[in-house]
Amino acid sequence: MTGYQDGTRAAYDDVVELYASRFADRLETHPFSRNMIGTFAELVRATGNPRAADVGCGPGHLTAMLHELGLDAFGLDLSPGMVAHARGAHPTLRFDEARMEALPVADGALGGVLAHYSMIHTPPGDLPALLAEQVRVLAPGGLLLVSLFGTEGPEPVRFDHKVTPAYSWPVDRFADLLTDAGLTPFARLLHDPASERGFLDAHVLARRPEA
Repeated sequence: MTGYQDGTRAAYDDVVELYASRFADRLETHPFSRNMIGTFAELVRATGNPRAADVGCGPGHLTAMLHELGLDAFGLDLSPGMVAHARGAHPTLRFDEARMEALPVADGALGGVLAHYSMIHTPPGDLPALLAEQVRVLAPGGLLLVSLFGTEGPEPVRFDHKVTPAYSWPVDRFADLLTDAGLTPFARLLHDPASERGFLDAHVLARRPEA
């Protein structure tokens, strides 16, 4: 995975301040995302394990949101520039540099993992290994919420994201990947973001089965 991740890291390091100025608003203008994250936080709290990772946390705004929703949340990101910004913006919270396929988290330690548009740059062939890592760190009963770009076609579609190339997914295909990784998808939300790209916004919530 090193090749594409090196490019992704450099691309996000180059746009830290611009990205933060556009997206660090706690989703005030994104009601569907905001409410899915609220549902995720409520369900994680109900597991009795409030520890949660915001994987691909960017400027840290959603890590802070999870904290405000009652979770013991910390942020992880590939980009050192994003991690530095998040630490400055939210000095009471923990942020670390990490790759999504090699998380610095013990097996079964987390009640939840949030991946908010942070898997979109992963080539389709690399997604199974990345999802397996999210499963590894979840406790039995723990939850994963993935937000991504959806497409109604039969195959993932590579497109020119404003930062670095990304992929949209048929949501049924993505849910199958979650199942193959050992999770049970149980809720999804699709909506039209009125995007000029023509994609849907998709949010898929899955649970690691109880042992």
